[in-house]
Amino acid sequence: MLPGTLRKEDRIYRLFRISVVLKGANALLEIAGGILAFGIRPGVITDIALYLTQGELARHPNDFFAGQLLQWAQHYSIGSARFAAFYLLSHGSVKLGLVIGLLKGQMWAYPSSLAVFGIFVLYQTYLFTLNHSPAVILLTLFDLIVMWFIWREYKIVRTNRRSVRRLPA
Repeated sequence: MLPGTLRKEDRIYRLFRISVVLKGANALLEIAGGILAFGIRPGVITDIALYLTQGELARHPNDFFAGQLLQWAQHYSIGSARFAAFYLLSHGSVKLGLVIGLLKGQMWAYPSSLAVFGIFVLYQTYLFTLNHSPAVILLTLFDLIVMWFIWREYKIVRTNRRSVRRLPA
C-alpha cells in the first residue's frame, strides 16, 4: 500500500468517527436550543418572526415560508416553549452521552446508540407523515447513515475484541 493511502476499513472507520462527531455537534446545538427555549419569552419569538418576514410578506403576501414562520411564531406559547426546551435538552443530552461513549469505544454505546437512534428514526418517520418536511427526511437519512457506520464498527470491534480502534499515522 502506498504511503498516505488508507485501506477501505480505515476509510470507513474515519467516516464513522466523522459521522459520530457530527451527531455530537448536533446534540450540542439541541442542548443550546433547549436552554434558549427556556429563556426566551413567546412575545420575543413573535417579534423576531415579524422582523424577519415583514419585508417578504410586503412584497409577496402569499409567500409560503414567511407565512408559515409567522404562523408558527404566533402560536408559540409558554407551554410549547417548555415542551421544546424539555424535548431539545433531553434529546440532545441522550445523544451527547451516546456520542461520548462511541468516541471512547465503550461497548455498551454501540447497541444503545443503534436502539436510541432507531427510535429517533421511527419518530421522525411519524413526524414526516404529519408535516411532509424535507428537513425531517434529510435528518432521518443522516441518522440511518450514522447507524450503518455504528453497526459496521460494532461488528469489527466485537470481532476483534478491541474497545478502541485508531487510524494509522
